[in-house]
Amino acid sequence: MTFPSDFLFGSATSAYQIEGAAAEDGRTPSIWDTFSHTPGKVLGGEHGDVAVDHYHRFRDDVRLMADLGLEAYRFSVSWSRVQPTGRGPAVQRGLDFYRQLVDELLEHDITPWVTLYHWDLPQELEDAGGWPERVTAERFAEYATLTADALGDRVQHWTTLNEPWCSAFLGYGSGVHAPGRTEPLAALRAAHHLNLGHGLAAQALRAALPATAKLGVSLNSAVVRARTDSPADRDAKRRIEALANGVFEGPILQGAYPEDLFADTARITDWSFVRDGDLAEIHQPLDALGVNYYTPSLVSQVQAGEVERRDGHGASAHSPWPAADSVAFHQTPGPTTQMGWTVDPTGLHELLVRLGQLAPGVPLYITENGMACEDKPSEDGTVNDQDRIDYLHGHLGAVEQARGDGVDVRGYFLWSLLDNFEWSYGYSKRFGAVYVDFDTQERTPKASAHWYAELVRTRELPAV
Repeated sequence: MTFPSDFLFGSATSAYQIEGAAAEDGRTPSIWDTFSHTPGKVLGGEHGDVAVDHYHRFRDDVRLMADLGLEAYRFSVSWSRVQPTGRGPAVQRGLDFYRQLVDELLEHDITPWVTLYHWDLPQELEDAGGWPERVTAERFAEYATLTADALGDRVQHWTTLNEPWCSAFLGYGSGVHAPGRTEPLAALRAAHHLNLGHGLAAQALRAALPATAKLGVSLNSAVVRARTDSPADRDAKRRIEALANGVFEGPILQGAYPEDLFADTARITDWSFVRDGDLAEIHQPLDALGVNYYTPSLVSQVQAGEVERRDGHGASAHSPWPAADSVAFHQTPGPTTQMGWTVDPTGLHELLVRLGQLAPGVPLYITENGMACEDKPSEDGTVNDQDRIDYLHGHLGAVEQARGDGVDVRGYFLWSLLDNFEWSYGYSKRFGAVYVDFDTQERTPKASAHWYAELVRTRELPAV
């Protein structure tokens, strides 16, 4: 399988997972700083205060990307580094870090892709109510303008939100992500205001950026499969699709929420927080749709005695699925990653085909795809992560299959460049193509990094 010369190959990271320097140059706590320092929230009591010290090592990391031949680098901006209180003027020292990072990338012919929000809301905004409150969406648009004013002369590609489902439903529903709230109504309110924040930020970016700038959003739309063909299991699939996909795809891509979402959640809310004109604000033209995919979900209607919820989103007594307590999640067949997620490239092909039909005319980019492995250096210092190579081969094959089916997929960003802070799992899960010794911060490209570099160089899938 070969990829065309203009197909973009890159890798991705997020600010809180790699930057460190948590209290330097004016940065104040985000919700992830607060959450990770709260006892019992993160495995081993670990946090991102230092992470992998990218803030001080970014030039070395960019040279590493260049050595691997990466064509693009998708990174997120820390809102509380740029605008510490979530309101008011920007802190230039914070923006200077991103200016320098972008300059370093351009000097090495690596295209910068900026994500404005990867889950790290300034704590002061959460103290004022967070994403369940409308004002947070308005503040987000102001922050987008500040960032665009600083970087817009050098950055062509912009993403508003990364995986708003996680921000809303893991942050405010199950509580396994920051800010750790377990309020179904707050989760639904947060979902709407994240949508609104996307729309307002997209308009702010259009106003601040050159007309050639490209805008998008990255969604972790789910591939949901029913365990059986029974009406009950098919309805379980429909419920989860409304909460996983329709709640974001509907307003962002089509300008409307699905009616069945309103009906399913009627006992929680009447959705009166959706104001006249909101859907028009949300439904903005897109130049790119980011697709984040890891594994499919297998669901059924809960049967008597069925209590275990296997949805791959951490242990919590609270469901991330408002008004879907009647749905059970099951382990899908096949090999699994260190996260316990089934390896299934067919799900990526299925997702790309569906999104290509849902958003015709909008180019698709895989903005996250990868796996966690129990990587360890061998005696000679190399890291042979053959499982990850197999995973990448299968999923890139699915991408090329979708392209062959006529889906307009234009790029692939491997998750992740570096081993890093994996949210509530701390440093126990390694997603990187580059091994990081968390004690010394030494970087070692794994076998998968060299395999990926060969793919970028030849445009052909190397053997596995």
